[in-house]
Amino acid sequence: MWAFQTPQTIQQPHLPKPFHNPTAISPKPQCCLALRPSTTTRSNGDSNNNNPLIQSLCKQGNLNQALQVLAQEPNPTQHTYELLILSCTRQNSLPQGINLHCHLIHDGSDQDPFLATKLINMYSELDSIDNARKVFDKTRKRTIYIWNALFRALTLAGHGREVLDLYRRMNRLRVPSDRFTYTYVLKACVASEEFVSLLLNGREIHGHILRHGFEGHVHIMTTLLDMYARFGCVLNASRVFDQMPVKNVVSWSAMIACYSKNGKPFEALELFRKMMLENQDLLPNSVTMVSVLQACAALAALEQGKLMHGYILRRGLDSILPVVSALVTVYARCGNLELGHRVFERMEKRDVVSWNSLISSYGIHGFGRKAIQIFKEMIDQGLSPSPISFVSVLGACSHAGLVEEGKVLFESMVRGHKIFPSVEHYACMVDLLGRANRLDEAAKIIDDMRIEPGPKVWGSLLGSCRIHCNVELAERATSRLFELEPTNAGNYVLLADIYAEAKMWNEVKRVKMLLEARGLQKVPGRSCIEIRRKIYSFMSVDEFNPQIEQLHALLLNLSMEMKEKGYVPDTKVVLYDLDPEEKERIVLGHSEKLAVAFGLINSKKGETIRITKNLRLCEDCHSFTKFISKFANREILVRDVNRFHLFQDGVCSCDDYW
Repeated sequence: MWAFQTPQTIQQPHLPKPFHNPTAISPKPQCCLALRPSTTTRSNGDSNNNNPLIQSLCKQGNLNQALQVLAQEPNPTQHTYELLILSCTRQNSLPQGINLHCHLIHDGSDQDPFLATKLINMYSELDSIDNARKVFDKTRKRTIYIWNALFRALTLAGHGREVLDLYRRMNRLRVPSDRFTYTYVLKACVASEEFVSLLLNGREIHGHILRHGFEGHVHIMTTLLDMYARFGCVLNASRVFDQMPVKNVVSWSAMIACYSKNGKPFEALELFRKMMLENQDLLPNSVTMVSVLQACAALAALEQGKLMHGYILRRGLDSILPVVSALVTVYARCGNLELGHRVFERMEKRDVVSWNSLISSYGIHGFGRKAIQIFKEMIDQGLSPSPISFVSVLGACSHAGLVEEGKVLFESMVRGHKIFPSVEHYACMVDLLGRANRLDEAAKIIDDMRIEPGPKVWGSLLGSCRIHCNVELAERATSRLFELEPTNAGNYVLLADIYAEAKMWNEVKRVKMLLEARGLQKVPGRSCIEIRRKIYSFMSVDEFNPQIEQLHALLLNLSMEMKEKGYVPDTKVVLYDLDPEEKERIVLGHSEKLAVAFGLINSKKGETIRITKNLRLCEDCHSFTKFISKFANREILVRDVNRFHLFQDGVCSCDDYW
């Protein structure tokens, strides 16, 4: 199963003639330095021992001189070789590493399992995975440390499938795993993009861990938890966490991150609260706080975010870049863009992630030109934009309708920054053109793509078709999406929405039958609101809130009064051919309206109402909230899945472009 290409020969000019060694790692012997053992042999202990000198030179960073002395040392010790290997790694010198390896082969030291392990680690650090494999292949006596070293190297290089194949081979040879083995093979499961098959492997490894009694090792179980989290298997991750006999701060942080990154911010904040109450000896670290801030941002929980900011300041975590970048994001996503920018301005050091946070923040608020300005400031200050920088600034252009500006930025990726567009960038461009009703151009971009469009690109096109009711292109997009994402109910619902707006009721019925036949359900709308540091959640069918009857009554009264002021319910989102009154009753029960009513009842007069919605704000809720903001004289901030909407005096900040 092992068939690797030999690495390119690395020429070293002006070097002494090397020794000849047919087993050397490189096919041409001239790649090796002249590290010939001295012809002078030691007799009666009179000859000098050069090992201490070589070791001293390595510690001083004089690798070239150390290698020259090595050529005169007939008996290098294991420790000498170890320090030489480490020096090659530290000086990032692959040519010297290869030639040192030649010397080990020449005197047989390459068969020392300890040194073979060090060589594999060296090649891994020097991004020479082929040579790491060759060391493994040529080592006759393979200890578990050698297996682990190759597992680690391959995992870091993204060769997860190969690690798992080797792991099976190791098990067939009855080599017992240790705690490092399980850590590396679990990480290998998420080291490549073959998520479906590698998740099954991860579950198999979970079984191995339990059968061999490693469930008490906190590091292994935390890695297992993290593996399930990365696959989105929140329930599995939660079970692993609950069954852990011992938990450390890394375990708690991993589970909080699992909830935060998989759409469960409520659970993330609740688990953080539990961690603080039950484990006073465990202090949250920067990783913990980033995940907690992400949960606050997801819920637009401004007061919770301020509490976390205070804790971060008390713990002295405000100097850690990822934490401060997360603070910028949390304030912006809670609607306080000014405070987020103030945090950014106070940063002593900024990396590209910090700039991306600010660019994205202005983008989701609809300030596209400001986002472009910040993007240019970042470049002017000497930072190279990352691929995420372009996703952020292109997204900002999309929200603001800056089509020409977005096209210029997209074209500058390769020409100006040597960044080749990924699926995410193409999806941004399709969204930018589609929202502006330039659907033919959006479709042409997809046709001209040099990579497979994938569900993100087709999903962007479908979303634009929903806005502009383009049935033909919607059918084309969904024909691909149904193949790529057969279990994503949202694609079916969007197509049904488009058919409903086009009054194609037979087609609506057909799509709904497809949903039922495949056992899929529409993702229910959910809206959240923070009142006095407590977060409340509402769904369209919510029978558990003690104020639900009061909320419905308030909404009905408001609706009747606003109709007199010109409000006309928009019921096209109802996918049933019902009478107008029944449709009005359905849209009046949408979760964002319930959240608005709850905010009006329970917040102080003049206080801004902040709401988050897990789906796109529907046209009727958008119109309704504009009327409410003027009728009740309240500022209402709603963040849907796409962007922010600030409703004031009957006007929305998006200018009805969302």
